[in-house]
Amino acid sequence: MSTNTASVPCGEVLRSIINTSEAVSAAASRPRPFGFGRNTVQAATSIHEPAVLRRHPHLVRFSDVEADLDLLIDRAIAAIVDGEPTEDEILGHYVNIASLVRAVSFREGKLLEQAVDRLAKANPDILVLTQSLKLPLVKAAMEALSGNDWSSLDGVKLDCEAPAKGSYTPDLIVVNRARHTAYILDLKRSLASYSDTSRLEELKIKMMASAMVLPDWLYKNHKRLMVDAVEVAIVDGASRPSDHANGVWALSEIDDLLEIDGVAACMAELRRRFGRRVQQLLEVEARKAIGVNERAMTVAAEMVGHSSVPIPSRINLNGPSRTFEEDQAVRSGDDDLARDDLGEDVFGSCDETEDDEPIPVFFRVGYARRPAAH
Repeated sequence: MSTNTASVPCGEVLRSIINTSEAVSAAASRPRPFGFGRNTVQAATSIHEPAVLRRHPHLVRFSDVEADLDLLIDRAIAAIVDGEPTEDEILGHYVNIASLVRAVSFREGKLLEQAVDRLAKANPDILVLTQSLKLPLVKAAMEALSGNDWSSLDGVKLDCEAPAKGSYTPDLIVVNRARHTAYILDLKRSLASYSDTSRLEELKIKMMASAMVLPDWLYKNHKRLMVDAVEVAIVDGASRPSDHANGVWALSEIDDLLEIDGVAACMAELRRRFGRRVQQLLEVEARKAIGVNERAMTVAAEMVGHSSVPIPSRINLNGPSRTFEEDQAVRSGDDDLARDDLGEDVFGSCDETEDDEPIPVFFRVGYARRPAAH
């Protein structure tokens, strides 16, 4: 069995070509995503429509699916709002905001899956599988991936009922019945959290192992559905720069996966509308949280105001903390100091003392410093 994975201008795909005689029709007139199999077959025909007008034979406009996509957004928002946050001593009144953010991360991924399913209907050749997609991670597939270069496994098809080490559930399996090609898609709202970890590599290994058993799995579990090629792609919802050679596709490129013009534009508008609704929710919760704190401070201030405990006055560092009348009474000689018995040699003239201004007291405010050495 000869295998290779040659690169193409629009990106590398891992593809598994089971029937070489049908490879030409499977590879015709479309760029390949990161896949499993043989990419050296050149397209024999192509769509002759000018590229500036159309890239694919099917088209979807947002106005045609606006009602359906808005309904999906409404359902996602309702599910986010229905969540019951768990009390948290650290987050306090802000626990609702944290709960919303966590719910948004989960619901956005589901929203993207549902939207792709809806938009794919514009291509009658596309079948999207969304339910019961638990694919076995067959031991032979995992061992093959750990001991061989992926490009050398082109054309390997394994029994889905063979002994397995766990399972992998993709977000979507998209089958192009005209091309006899299946796509294992994993949609991420953002791949930012995967950039500096091994999680992305682990995900790709699971997807690749699943690709080896998918043809047999589809035949046995989906009415003898047969495919000649399997391709895998991780779709980044945030549409950061893609890396087709490593299986990462931006959401803005999804037109090429479904062979439908306008899907990426519809998904962009969907995310914009969803983002606007989410930000409105967060603003409401933030105002509530701040309002709770403001009410608490107001109540505390009112309690202090009605208390019988006197509030101490600020200390006057430049003079006595007594009132002017109290100070004058003390200075008149009615206090216990009996200043007259001490004579003017000690305190000086009373008139002179009363006319003197209080001597300013110097104090320092700043960062802590080491004590000076003696």
